Amino acid sequence: MKKIFAILILFTFAFRGVSQDAHLSMYDVAPMFLNPAMTGLIDGKWRAHIHYRTQWKAVNFKPYQSFLASFDAPIKKFGVGVQLNYFRAGAGNFGVLNALVSGSYNIDLNKKKTHQLSFGIQAGITQKSVEYKLLSFNNQYTLQDGGTFNTTIDPNENFAARSIVLPALNVGAIYYFSKQNARLNPFVGFSAFNLIAPKETFFGQTNKLPRRYYWHIGTRINITETLYLIPKILGMHQEKYMELTGALELGYFFKSSEIHLLAGFIYRSTDAAVITLGAKYKNFILKMAYDINLSSLTKASNGRGGFEIGLTYTHSQSKTKTE
Repeated sequence: MKKIFAILILFTFAFRGVSQDAHLSMYDVAPMFLNPAMTGLIDGKWRAHIHYRTQWKAVNFKPYQSFLASFDAPIKKFGVGVQLNYFRAGAGNFGVLNALVSGSYNIDLNKKKTHQLSFGIQAGITQKSVEYKLLSFNNQYTLQDGGTFNTTIDPNENFAARSIVLPALNVGAIYYFSKQNARLNPFVGFSAFNLIAPKETFFGQTNKLPRRYYWHIGTRINITETLYLIPKILGMHQEKYMELTGALELGYFFKSSEIHLLAGFIYRSTDAAVITLGAKYKNFILKMAYDINLSSLTKASNGRGGFEIGLTYTHSQSKTKTE
């Protein structure tokens, strides 16, 4: 099986940072969101994915929401795919829409095709928008009625635009050991986003979107024919922000029902503990996660963080096809 790696990667990292870009706890479930080099790395004809996340409902009447959809497919040694992401946050309905096209190329590093290396590139556009008239500013605060905001007062804020469009360019690479029935299947990858570092501002100022970098490493440990573990580490760096996440995923295969049961635990230092549950049945994978807030915001959130769910469908290869 050339792309057993897909089984490894679909159940791996979970991460959410605190920088200028939006993040998911289970964005590895949408693999092109983690690394463009994972485009088309599947054991099948094509893959479709949908994803949803809501966060901070406990402290905001308009919680942060994330929507993702993607499609990718292998073509011999190449992979092609498209991805749409939409993120919305806050009272001003700040929105980010990404439309991206991805491509990858897979290289066999040995004759047995067990050591493999994939390179990927991703390009498209990002639209960012804000409804500034829904926002409240300091000079709109009045003492009337015990203190309130009067949105009819001119905020004296000079918005040059309500919507901006930016170019997007991302790259990535990943190595993986794909030998079937091996005791260990390690993998290590690196990806870089916002390579163009485009100008990003609603005020006509000089402000560049900083580059964002990920590195991820781990291995699938096949304990028995039906039980495996995947320990992994993910690091993120964007400008002055850095974060490290450790996680452990467990998978168990019930032969009688052909169901894979998935469970995991993720810890982000001083930020959150995440519990994940899921199942794989035939061509479908469903995973859910819940963040338990551990940051300084706990006093307001009471530990309530975010809920996330992802569904993936992989269309199988024809049974008459031979490797």
